[in-house]
Amino acid sequence: MEPLFDVAVIGGGSAGFAAARTAAAFGARTALIDGSERLGGLCILAGCMPTKALLEASRRWHAIGEAGLFGLEAQPIRADFPAILARTQRLVSEFAADRQKELTEGKFQLIRAHASFLNPHQVELTYHDGQKSILRAKAFVVATGSRISHPPLPELREIGFWDSNTVLEQKELPESLIVLGGGPVAVEYAQFFARLGVGVRLVQRGAHLLKRFDSDLALVLEESFREEGIELWTSSSLISADWCGEQKRLRLVQRGAIQDLVAREIFLATGRTPALERLHLPAAGIESHPRAPAVDSEMRTRAPHIFAAGDVVGIEEVVHIAVLQGEAAGENAAREATGAGGPFRSLDYRLTMEIVFTEPQVARLGLTEAGAHLAGRPVLVARYPFADHGKSLLMGATKGFVKLLADPASGELLGAGIAGPEASELIHELLALLSVRATAGDLARLPHYHPTLSEILTYPAEEIDRQVACSQRPGSSPLPPKPPDP
Repeated sequence: MEPLFDVAVIGGGSAGFAAARTAAAFGARTALIDGSERLGGLCILAGCMPTKALLEASRRWHAIGEAGLFGLEAQPIRADFPAILARTQRLVSEFAADRQKELTEGKFQLIRAHASFLNPHQVELTYHDGQKSILRAKAFVVATGSRISHPPLPELREIGFWDSNTVLEQKELPESLIVLGGGPVAVEYAQFFARLGVGVRLVQRGAHLLKRFDSDLALVLEESFREEGIELWTSSSLISADWCGEQKRLRLVQRGAIQDLVAREIFLATGRTPALERLHLPAAGIESHPRAPAVDSEMRTRAPHIFAAGDVVGIEEVVHIAVLQGEAAGENAAREATGAGGPFRSLDYRLTMEIVFTEPQVARLGLTEAGAHLAGRPVLVARYPFADHGKSLLMGATKGFVKLLADPASGELLGAGIAGPEASELIHELLALLSVRATAGDLARLPHYHPTLSEILTYPAEEIDRQVACSQRPGSSPLPPKPPDP
């Protein structure tokens, strides 16, 4: 008889590993099934880690170019693209090796095969040598991640393109590059290549970059890109793609006018889609709607014993959310399979956060202004620019601002956005405050060392606290206005 597990997790990326580890910790006999050629998952192999390694190289190269602003004279140096890639690949290999060790030495059974549902409690396993077997489980967690979306033009397959999977295989920099897309992957790679001297044009369908961010944050990045020489072709729709001599040509329409863009290479970064092709979910009683299996707050699909987590559900495609979803799915699957008592774990997206590691960095947390508008929810909003902040002036990093969103009645912090230096670090102070439902007044009264970047967070908090005090507490003593920054 085929082996029986309490929980079978399909997919060994960030969400799947978190699910298997958690289910096993709850005492469930757990299998983790992963048939990919290389273990590690998107974040380690082609996502977070390689992109940030590349961006760090280009950031340091750019900083050397600005050395004169600080009274420093740099000797002539050059950017060695193969060496940059070699360092990135070495780091990726080290991270992947660590994850592989965790997967093989975990308190669960790792099975190197592809899984396809035969019915709600059985999957067919297909191994790399073509052999097959059947596995049964009381509960499942689907965590197969995502794949790069199909090209928006079929001709792109004929002329070829780079993407986040193939970029690390390249040997030399192209003279020119067209980047398709306006999300985090697109903008991070666009800046990386532009800072190494590649002529970059970025083509985006929407009116602004970073559609999940408020447009005022996106505008800061757009202005910086233009100053660095990156051409932005927003509000553009693709028509065709072909060869133009030894270069590749894209035809697009922008605000009614047809334009031709020519470059040596094209980088496809138009998004990802849930990886569902092998799973045969209908056999398990699950329909994908519209592209991903629907889940509730417990990460449970329409089949009560099957859970899903990570990019495959398409809710928030960032790794820390995938881990949280995986942990919830793994715990709940273990409870479902073993009949353990206690409440099922539920996920709260109130603290959703996303960060883009360009320069300036861009970060969002919780409620956005656009989201508040769509929900018809009144909010107080206050901003403060880095150009008026002492530490940013010392650093020579004055682009951007911080903004806070708060409840008009209570002053409770509801959301935040940062475009500027170290946004990826600053946003975490606000995350801690939102997690305990702190108010703008609470933040304004927290002592902050001077001079630090984090001081800037208190200034919009003071403004909101004054507004709340004036409107809701007549006769009280709101915080005095901020003194000039020395």
